[in-house]
Amino acid sequence: MTMQPLDVSWLRGEYGGECYSFVYVRATPEQVVSRLGGRWEDFTPGPFPEDPDRYPSYGDPLGVTSIGEWTFVFDPDWLGTREEVITQLSKDTRLVSQAALGIEDIDYFYWCEDGEIRFAWGDEDNHFEETPDELMDTMTEIGKLYPSGPRLYEGPAFLLVEHLTGIRLTEQLLKSSTFVWGVVPEPVKS
Repeated sequence: MTMQPLDVSWLRGEYGGECYSFVYVRATPEQVVSRLGGRWEDFTPGPFPEDPDRYPSYGDPLGVTSIGEWTFVFDPDWLGTREEVITQLSKDTRLVSQAALGIEDIDYFYWCEDGEIRFAWGDEDNHFEETPDELMDTMTEIGKLYPSGPRLYEGPAFLLVEHLTGIRLTEQLLKSSTFVWGVVPEPVKS
């Protein structure tokens, strides 16, 4: 597969000052909300925020939408970095998550299979030294596309997501999707 760079300037630009977690789970939205401890009937439909000033922030509801056989979760916090949460969400399936706070130049990436973290990238505590064989060719190609080695949220994470899920996340895809928004209980910290 020949990879093409993805324009994520919209996310680094107008939304760049906000924290986000994008979590992709191969399951139905109802299953994901339930696994997070939420009640599907308490979620209400709504669009992805057009205006960055209305971008959810910590404590606001999270958004869930279906993209093919995947559920995409937008969380305005660090849910996608909480290992106890993402390993539980990935039981019997695949999960990929990326989280960033561009203004602070912080980003994380996880790939989980059936409750096990297969690959992690982030600070020293969340960084796997070895790249799994399944990602070697992809990482080599990403290195050629981004020889300057930018932060993951500046493009490489989106290409890893595309490789692992088949989803090419764009601003248009998010803004044309109908989300359901709701609150889930705060995960117990381990």
